[in-house]
Amino acid sequence: QVQLVESGGGLVQAGGSLRLSCAASGRTFSSYAMGWFRQAPGKEREFVAAISWSGGSTDYADTVKGRFTISRDNAKKTVYLQMNSLKPEDTAVYYCAASYSAVVATRLSRYDYWGQGTQVTVSS
Repeated sequence: QVQLVESGGGLVQAGGSLRLSCAASGRTFSSYAMGWFRQAPGKEREFVAAISWSGGSTDYADTVKGRFTISRDNAKKTVYLQMNSLKPEDTAVYYCAASYSAVVATRLSRYDYWGQGTQVTVSS
């Protein structure tokens, strides 16, 4: 199995930046596509970004394109989400997820393992 632990969340002002990290356990990290999702108060969990197991393919939600960048380091068993030009509407709990697939996926149902989440709060 894969265990995921997110870190890097916090409180920032609008226009600021944060980099989230997701550390995976085990030796099979390279076999999984990885994704980031977020859930704001009163809203459903939504797709943010995804990356294939090779790192060659990525996908982003329209709301974060041009501002967020997903990357991975398989040697370190870690996936990152660099968030720039943050807006108050980015405030949410951010979750890291792993999919037993080589390709990117945007549906929650395609992911097999989830982290506990990390809070990101953007103030105006």
